[in-house]
Amino acid sequence: MEKTSMDIYTYLANLEESRRKDLLKLVDLGKDITKKEPAMWGSIIGFDSLHYQYKTGHSGNMPVFAFASRANAITLYLGYDVAAYSELKELGKYKIGKGCLYIKKLEDIDLHVLEKLVKHAVDDTYKLDFIKRNED
Repeated sequence: MEKTSMDIYTYLANLEESRRKDLLKLVDLGKDITKKEPAMWGSIIGFDSLHYQYKTGHSGNMPVFAFASRANAITLYLGYDVAAYSELKELGKYKIGKGCLYIKKLEDIDLHVLEKLVKHAVDDTYKLDFIKRNED
């Protein structure tokens, strides 16, 4: 996955108003946690730029925290095993995939719990031995 030159605010301007407001809150959350400005990674808004290389040799680039507006939910990309985070017990209404958290709208969850969860996931990602930060 690579960064694109699309402006995130151009992307957000094309979304329905309530979804745009939710994503703008997530932009602020991402900036606060990562201390980085967001960038578009295809149709994903991501923060920071990491390079990963698995023992198999497979490698690529990715943001440390990212999210996207999808048809049925806001998808937050949080790392390897989202189900392992204890913060989920207090989060609210959501669904999970292996590395993703799916939320219909932010009012369905506790934003303070989400902030703790994202911080935890970001910290865990930076500690992985096959991850290094890209220079940008």
